[in-house]
Amino acid sequence: MPVASTLEERLAGSRLAFVAAAGDVPVLEAALAGGVDLVVLRDDAPALEASEICRDLTNAHDALLVVTDRPDVALASGADGVHAEQLPIAEARRLAGPGLLVGYSIRSAHEAVIPPPADYLFVGPVFETPTKPGWVPLGLDAVRLAADVSPLPFFAIGGIDVTNARDVVAAGARRLAAVRAIRDAADPAEAAWRLRLATEE
Repeated sequence: MPVASTLEERLAGSRLAFVAAAGDVPVLEAALAGGVDLVVLRDDAPALEASEICRDLTNAHDALLVVTDRPDVALASGADGVHAEQLPIAEARRLAGPGLLVGYSIRSAHEAVIPPPADYLFVGPVFETPTKPGWVPLGLDAVRLAADVSPLPFFAIGGIDVTNARDVVAAGARRLAAVRAIRDAADPAEAAWRLRLATEE
C-alpha cells in the first residue's frame, strides 16, 4: 500500500534536510526558519521526548520529521517516517506500516540503480566528513550517477556546506542534507537559507 499522496508530495517538494541529534533541538527552530523542510532525528535510540519536541517544531514549520531506526518512536511521536541506517530496510518497512515514509542511506551510487523498497535515499558521503570517520567519499560522480539512474528522490549528504553546495547541485542533486554546516554555524538560520537557496538556483 503506497504512502499517502500528501506525504509523497511533500517529500517531492523537499529540498533541504537537517540530520539532527537530540542535543541539537535548540538549533532546530532556527534551521527550520531558514528553510529546512525535512528533519532526520538520529541517535542510536532516539528518545520519545526528543521526537515529540521535534514533531511540534516541524509541525509549526510544515516540515517532515523522520526518526532513525526506531519505527516505534516514529509511530508514537506522530513522525512522518523512519530512516533505516542499522535497521534492515525490509524490517523498517514492515514495522513502519503503510502510513510512514521510509528512507535509506546508500553507500554506493550504484545502489540507486535498483533501489531498496524506500521512499527516498541519502547518497553519500559526497565529501570527507568527520561524521563518517573512515568512510571513503563517493565524490560528485556518485551524485551524477544517482541523478541519472535513481527512480527515487535522493538527498546528497556528507561534507556539504555553503562553499560547495552549488557544485553538488550542478552535479544533479535537487536535494541536500547537512549536519555540521547547519548545527555548527554561527547563524544556523542563515546557513540553512544559503543551502536551500543553492538548490533553487
